[in-house]
Amino acid sequence: MRSPVMTSWHPASWHTKAAQQQPRYDDPVQLEKVVAQLSRLPPIVVSWEVDAARERLAAAQRGDAFLLQGGDCAETFEDCESDQIARKLKILLQMSLVLLHGLKKPVVQVGRMAGQYAKPRSADMETREGVTLPSYRGDLVNRPEFTPAARAPDPQLLLRGYERAALTLNFVRALIDGGFADLHHPEYWDLGFLKHSPLKDAYQRIADSIADSLDFFEGISGRPIHEAAQNNFYCSHEGLHLLYEQAQTRFIPRQQRWYNLSTHYPWIGMRTAQLEGAHVEYFRGISNPVAVKVSSGMDDAWAQGLVTTLNPQNQPGRLTFIHRFGAKDIEKSLPRLIKAVRETGQSVLWVCDPMHGNTETSTGGLKTRRFENILKEIDLAFSIHGDMGSHLGGVHIELTGEDVTECTGGARGLTDADLQRAYRSTVDPRLNHEQALELALLIAERSHNHRHR
Repeated sequence: MRSPVMTSWHPASWHTKAAQQQPRYDDPVQLEKVVAQLSRLPPIVVSWEVDAARERLAAAQRGDAFLLQGGDCAETFEDCESDQIARKLKILLQMSLVLLHGLKKPVVQVGRMAGQYAKPRSADMETREGVTLPSYRGDLVNRPEFTPAARAPDPQLLLRGYERAALTLNFVRALIDGGFADLHHPEYWDLGFLKHSPLKDAYQRIADSIADSLDFFEGISGRPIHEAAQNNFYCSHEGLHLLYEQAQTRFIPRQQRWYNLSTHYPWIGMRTAQLEGAHVEYFRGISNPVAVKVSSGMDDAWAQGLVTTLNPQNQPGRLTFIHRFGAKDIEKSLPRLIKAVRETGQSVLWVCDPMHGNTETSTGGLKTRRFENILKEIDLAFSIHGDMGSHLGGVHIELTGEDVTECTGGARGLTDADLQRAYRSTVDPRLNHEQALELALLIAERSHNHRHR
């Protein structure tokens, strides 16, 4: 289905609207040069990949697939190294394997990677010991060190971000094309921790079961099961820095549509989802599947306005609502939001982000999230959607393939005291590799229970 030609929209039309969370650059001439240079560089993704992603998301919206979207809260340029990228891909593949086995439906794999370099902040400025400097807004904008030079927004970082994103996705593609994601060989995905993990046996049974099933079906059919053997992988990031997104937005003549070719699946954060704001204006004109983070602060009219503005044709797979209420508020807020969307006569893909609404401060002063609250919110999301004749089509998780200690709980029972051991995030706490795999096992179990209750 093609979007109508929008003569009132072009990639820079957002400049006529109020733009939240945008950095202030000291040298507008240098910024303009960088944006012009970015606009001439090759796209990071291509339009047919974007269209394929939208079709896969449409299947999740119908209940025929399940979306697993995961990765770092904020990538850093230092993360652009082969081992880190491979570990992140491995944990997403392992989670997908578990979900595929438990849910008995295809899993749409989307990484929060290859572009997740900009972060919204609650304040423009930060003060330490009487010194006030611009807040760190991610490596796309400035640097984390608390010095005037590091915190000054630097246009050159937009080019560095583009390069790191392209390098990251290039390596992911090479791994997948080379058979790294082949379901025949889940043993390739071992992260090492399985040797001592309490989850080792459960994961091994699932991996063996899928490998045996593939061998059996290929044995009786006499040909390989290509679709199951090779996984598609898509990338996503928050489309926060509008000049960066604008520079990679291209008109594809054969489609007669505009695409953001910096990523497959951009999203709008809750802080920038104002109906009359610049982000909604920009997102309404691109043909990518798009998502919006929604929470209890969004009233019915706001949610309905987003549905009709961002997906006026009710195109399947076009619009995702990622709800992030927290375990405390989801029972009060999610039914109201489902009802509000239903009143528009249109549909969205519903996805649960159980991370952001469950952030709290540990006894040692670090931001953390409790595994039991993350699981509780997902469990309640399955129940509420089921009770209302809707369905949960996916989850959106902040995670890492590393052995960090940033979220408490899980199979090893991490406590507040454990957080100091390996707390590496510069922004938000992430599930470590073991907690992420445990969560996938529990999601599969909960989904099965909800389907058969």
